[in-house]
Amino acid sequence: MSIFSGIWVPLITPFADGAVDHAALRALVHRYADAGIAGIVALGTTGEPAALDAAEQDAVLATILDAAQAGRAGADACAEVRPALPVVVGVSGNNTQSMRERIGQLNSLPIAGLLMAAPYYIRPSQAGIVSHFTALADASEKPIVLYDIPYRTGVRLELDTLMTLAAHPRIQAVKDCAGSLDTTLALIHDGRLQVLAGEDVQMFNTLCVGGSGAIAASAHVRPERFVALYRALGAGALEEARRIFHTLVPLIHALFAEPNPAPVKALLASQGLIRDELRLPMTRASEKLAERLAALERA
Repeated sequence: MSIFSGIWVPLITPFADGAVDHAALRALVHRYADAGIAGIVALGTTGEPAALDAAEQDAVLATILDAAQAGRAGADACAEVRPALPVVVGVSGNNTQSMRERIGQLNSLPIAGLLMAAPYYIRPSQAGIVSHFTALADASEKPIVLYDIPYRTGVRLELDTLMTLAAHPRIQAVKDCAGSLDTTLALIHDGRLQVLAGEDVQMFNTLCVGGSGAIAASAHVRPERFVALYRALGAGALEEARRIFHTLVPLIHALFAEPNPAPVKALLASQGLIRDELRLPMTRASEKLAERLAALERA
């Protein structure tokens, strides 16, 4: 089985009085490892990397990697050997050369892979996208997860582009946020790229048609239930999986009712796990949504 399967959490970056709260960050990694998640995405969009300077990004990644080395429980939670929790690192930008330099810095770290979206804002041609990702994959010693999220980047990865990129030995998976069932099905049928649902409410559909997993911000909350959903489908227990998913849908909708990660942070703060702090231009979830989230958590 590919490493890019199961439920992955795109980890938030907790703050306390304006600074990164490394103690809370470490505790979150341990929490999700114990819940049975497949891996962590560090410095993805949910982690507010655009609001972190270079030194802070490096420090956040160092804390996550150190905490992830403590591992995750297997079938026997008391087992002495706990394999390290895989960590994928988000690398964003629209300057190919500077991204290659960043990848060079990351090559020496014990990471499972890199998550990279199309160059944002400049909207390159599909040929430009192929050349961009090929140059980055050539520079990487780690596997690549493509991130197809056109509503953030302004350009989608067309199916022909994804099929071309799938030929590169280090491009191994895609975080699928494009909203095209035809593309999702074609990629799964082709089989060269592992397909991870990137829209949380679509994870059930994606898994049912053969996707390998999900990178789900909503799995910050009730992570055990998301893991149980994945395992139920893997075991062929469709009715149980459907039941679990329907209990999660209201929570998923609420967690994306306002810009991510504000709702996730509000709910984690209500549980005493972090402080409810974000950095501008992100702002805290509204009081009305926070009350709605708290009610859903109590339900």
